[in-house]
Amino acid sequence: MAVSPVTPLPAMSDHRARFLQLALHAQALRFGEFTLKSGRLSPYFFNAGRFDSGACLAELAACYADAIEAAGLRFDLLFGPAYKGIPLATALGCEFARRGRDIPLAFNRKEAKDHGEGGLLIGAPLDGREVLIVDDVITAGTAIREALALIRAGGGRPAGIVVALDRQEVLGEGESRQSAAQAVASDTGVPVVAVASLHDLLDFAGESADLVHHRDRLLAYRARYGSGSPE
Repeated sequence: MAVSPVTPLPAMSDHRARFLQLALHAQALRFGEFTLKSGRLSPYFFNAGRFDSGACLAELAACYADAIEAAGLRFDLLFGPAYKGIPLATALGCEFARRGRDIPLAFNRKEAKDHGEGGLLIGAPLDGREVLIVDDVITAGTAIREALALIRAGGGRPAGIVVALDRQEVLGEGESRQSAAQAVASDTGVPVVAVASLHDLLDFAGESADLVHHRDRLLAYRARYGSGSPE
């Protein structure tokens, strides 16, 4: 099944709602005023490091697996970029095994090891594999591009990238209205799938009595920094 470079799903699907609810429960998703690395003042903040229990990771992996299956990506190896991608890819591998599919797993070190088995890569060989990269977000795209280079150097073919949340905001203040995910997909030809996006968060907030008062600030933030991602 072919997928567009940045893959939208048509409506708020169950895995998207489950993911956002889980993120709120784990305090991985918070509302307020947060200064991002870019210097922007954001009305929300996402930190996948707060999925810090076995139960949270298991449910998160189920959301990832549902998003991947809905997008129709084809792959035969999971790759977790250091650091946050490592537990995410591992949990996802366990979820696919629970569903009856045993998928090889690999990840990288931040620095090459010069003793023991050595090198940057750990886990299953990449050679000849269709590789799915699993990470939390794409911010500037640097870590993802490094992972793509490692995979190709190891003889693998990048088959897709899956992240938890696509903020759907422009990288800079120039003329380009591309998000980080769109830029990576456009530059590399590798499809990017997000479990949920800012558009989904807006829908989710609009349907929740507890969150609806955040929606105006989310809309204002999107109007200023939105990438023009398809809805």
